Amino acid sequence: MTRHERSYSPSLRVITGRGLRVVLAGLMKHEQHGRENLPRTGGVILAPNHLSYADWGAVAVFSYDGGRFPVFLIKSSVFNVKVIGPFLRKLGQLPVYRNRNDAALVLKQAEDALRDGQCVIVYPEGTASRDPDLWPMVGKTGAARLALKTGVPVIPIAQWGAHEVLPYGTTKPRLWPRKRARLVAGPPVDLSAFEGKPLTATTLRAATAAIMADVTTLLTGLRPGTPPAVPFDLDAARKAAVKPAEPTEAPEPAGPAVPGDSSTAPGAETETRPT
Repeated sequence: MTRHERSYSPSLRVITGRGLRVVLAGLMKHEQHGRENLPRTGGVILAPNHLSYADWGAVAVFSYDGGRFPVFLIKSSVFNVKVIGPFLRKLGQLPVYRNRNDAALVLKQAEDALRDGQCVIVYPEGTASRDPDLWPMVGKTGAARLALKTGVPVIPIAQWGAHEVLPYGTTKPRLWPRKRARLVAGPPVDLSAFEGKPLTATTLRAATAAIMADVTTLLTGLRPGTPPAVPFDLDAARKAAVKPAEPTEAPEPAGPAVPGDSSTAPGAETETRPT
């Protein structure tokens, strides 16, 4: 890709990366392992677990220290903010649209970035973990789809500690005492069993499970405890939370039904609402 075809400014990336590295090093300590698993050139997907909004900083430093400028998928509303939006676009960051017909646009843009040899950060879980013990959840299929379409490697990354700076659901950072962000990258996820296969839902779910299994295994070396035998499924939990209550049997009417009042007619259904 020529200089005029690029959607980002290489010089701005260098300046931003160096400055961001200094700022984030001051906010938290960084302990890094497995950086040799990051390829120095060519398209690559980094797939970290997700615990809070502070994760991106630790992952960005890890990526930059590994010689790769990180490209994140960021919610589109941020790109509408003056100064910040244009700045992110000049860095080549990718907007994620939600609840819109063009929600899949970011996957096409991410695919283009990967084919251009960039380093794209994809959080497979899609959101911060809701597992009670903060273990990785069932993943979304975006990372697997991108990897299988482009052929680029997926580097699993486990991270622990950055979430203590800004726990999920809070807005006030906890900067003191200074927290330690620990990250480890593993070798590329083995997706050879899925190469050349149609990208069906079954294939994508299996490939995603392979990615999440590697991330979870890496995480066991960073934190105490044992991961659950079955990962927490956020989508299933949300569906269960809005499942309508079982209808109750309508009571027998105490007297003759009033004409036109179906609420007391024999056999009338009792209205139920989601709990």
